[in-house]
Amino acid sequence: MSLSSSLSSPSPRSRYERAQGLIVEELSGARIGPVSFALAPGGCVALMGPSGAGKTLLLRQVVDLDPGSGHVVLDGKARETYAAPEWRRRVMLVPAVSGWWASTVAAHFPDEALAEASRLCVAMRLPEDILERNIVGLSTGERQRLALVRALVAKPDVLLLDEPTSGLDADAALAVEGCLKDVQRGGTAMLIVTHDPVQAARLASTIHRIEDGTLRTA
Repeated sequence: MSLSSSLSSPSPRSRYERAQGLIVEELSGARIGPVSFALAPGGCVALMGPSGAGKTLLLRQVVDLDPGSGHVVLDGKARETYAAPEWRRRVMLVPAVSGWWASTVAAHFPDEALAEASRLCVAMRLPEDILERNIVGLSTGERQRLALVRALVAKPDVLLLDEPTSGLDADAALAVEGCLKDVQRGGTAMLIVTHDPVQAARLASTIHRIEDGTLRTA
């Protein structure tokens, strides 16, 4: 859903104080924007477009990693009213390449989340003992799925996914999509960058293209 309200209108905090989900209005930054869209709880918007068009930059703008202007509102509350760690827990970015700070997989998960992480690993067709393994011995596709598991067990309100299945074969990609559909049904919203139009059609109710930093409905 596109939003056309100007910045001279009442602030998003007042206009959207009863709104549910994520609302992005006139968001701009280096080589991106202004961009406006809305994402309802449990909804999915796919972002497509050529490499370098600004897809990743838009995700970084939404999660507030890059400087910019505009308004972002979650469940009626403006982004600037959240502490940065809380915002990034509720609106969570899973980049194409994620960071790892400990030697073992299990060390990246809270103890209370290990059972859920193990269940998700099996659902994503990862080895049953994956949590016991060392990070340096994992393949790109294994790390990619584990980064998604790490995000899912944190139970964010919104997932920002940058090509989450780019390193996977078709069967593994479908298994990941199945997990994403499950969390959608639980109310988690998703903004997903993909180069696969078939995947976009399977997951998203709305597909946008980014060209030269501008958002267009596909």
